[in-house]
Amino acid sequence: MAEIYFSLKDAAEQLGVHPVTLRRWAESGKIQVVRTPGGHRRFPSSEIERIRQGASEVAAESLGEELQEKALSYTREDISQHEASWISNASEEERQEKRLLGRRLMGLMIQYVGANDGEGEDVLDEARTIARLYAKGVVMSGLPLQEALKAVNFFRDHILESAVVLPEAARRHPEANQRMFRRLNTFLNEVQLQIADCYDVTDRATQHETED
Repeated sequence: MAEIYFSLKDAAEQLGVHPVTLRRWAESGKIQVVRTPGGHRRFPSSEIERIRQGASEVAAESLGEELQEKALSYTREDISQHEASWISNASEEERQEKRLLGRRLMGLMIQYVGANDGEGEDVLDEARTIARLYAKGVVMSGLPLQEALKAVNFFRDHILESAVVLPEAARRHPEANQRMFRRLNTFLNEVQLQIADCYDVTDRATQHETED
């Protein structure tokens, strides 16, 4: 069968991913491209078919990137109107620190969602470390566990809501959707467990000091 060459836009449509995602794959060498005399990318049909063989992984990575964009947008819109104590009682320095940790967690979450099944334990380990850093900060600030978990659930709700309303184009592979929600829940559960554990350790240490 003769090779057919697709433009960036057409190849992205063939694969069901965003053109930005496909451009990044080309730059990283994940998919081979050829250049026209004018310097434009052209994607061979054989390469598109090869990528299609890993349809679940392709869809998961594209879903992850769209999820990150939507979740951040929803969170920014809603957090400015939120008056919970975990926001209003925090100093600007504390808020900035939490924003940085939140961005790191979001990036790790997208990595975990896009990883192959059976992989990503190293990503979860790093996420656990960041979750503990977050928890230690809120414990030191005197924020009760209930309020800390409210903060986590605030972001969890926005992430899962964003996943539900992803554009229909991102839903071409139903099995990828199921896989994405499963890995999202695994990741978010680990974050919550680390925060709860940090409070538990602190409570036990305080109780021990009191008994002494």
